[in-house]
Amino acid sequence: MSHRLRTWTYYGVLWLVSLLFFSPVAWIILSSFKTRNDILATPPKLVFTPTLDNYIDLFTRNTSFLLQLGNSILLSVSAVVIAVFVSFLAAFCFSRFKPKGTDFLMFLLLSIRMLPGPAVILPVFLMYVAFGWKDNHLALILFYAMFSIPFSVWILKGFLDGVSTRFDETGRVNGGSWFHVIFKVVLPQVKPGLIAAFIFNLIFVWNEFLFNFIIGGVTTQNIPYALAVGAYSDGGLNWTFISALTSIYIVPPVLFIYFFQKYLLVGMTFGTVRGEV
Repeated sequence: MSHRLRTWTYYGVLWLVSLLFFSPVAWIILSSFKTRNDILATPPKLVFTPTLDNYIDLFTRNTSFLLQLGNSILLSVSAVVIAVFVSFLAAFCFSRFKPKGTDFLMFLLLSIRMLPGPAVILPVFLMYVAFGWKDNHLALILFYAMFSIPFSVWILKGFLDGVSTRFDETGRVNGGSWFHVIFKVVLPQVKPGLIAAFIFNLIFVWNEFLFNFIIGGVTTQNIPYALAVGAYSDGGLNWTFISALTSIYIVPPVLFIYFFQKYLLVGMTFGTVRGEV
């Protein structure tokens, strides 16, 4: 087999696998432009007359949609920004000062993310009710930030370990404060790690349903909540609602991943792949 043929075969398989995994997404997007009868048609219709009625109904008849979309954006972005900021400072301390038991502390941090949500939902719910935090934006943001910090610390520590301590020493010798060293010298060098941590945690918070459903409320509903409670109508699944809402819902994370995809490989390898960005 010639080199050119092997290359074409390789890329052909990659395209085939990519299209296979993308097909459910493409199908739900196509369904958002179909009528209910076209969606339920047997055999499935690949040629149909597109309609925007599903999107019009979503924005006009579903009065809670804009609130839920706004909540998803507010909760996700706010929680992840707080988590990445706190995680960067914590990772800097672990990387530079190396307190005793650092490896064990890092394991304890990551073990928080190993716990399944249903295992901790009851104590969290009781705590939020006792403190009057239920259906509160700030309380929910802080909860999502707390859940996002452990994984972010792991990612950022890997990046910070790859930044030589000579930068810190040079900054301090020349009269720079720790604030200057951390935010002016070190932080720009770990920007790929910050972006990777931001995207990974944004996807987690963006798709989170359980805690929003249990400790949230009417004013803090997000899009997964809307999908769960609005999926059924007239005795069956409301496919027009599901397809239109899902098509809008996947746009922000897809855009983030597309524009910052080169940082994701670095993030998944905890900073060990230095030459990708």
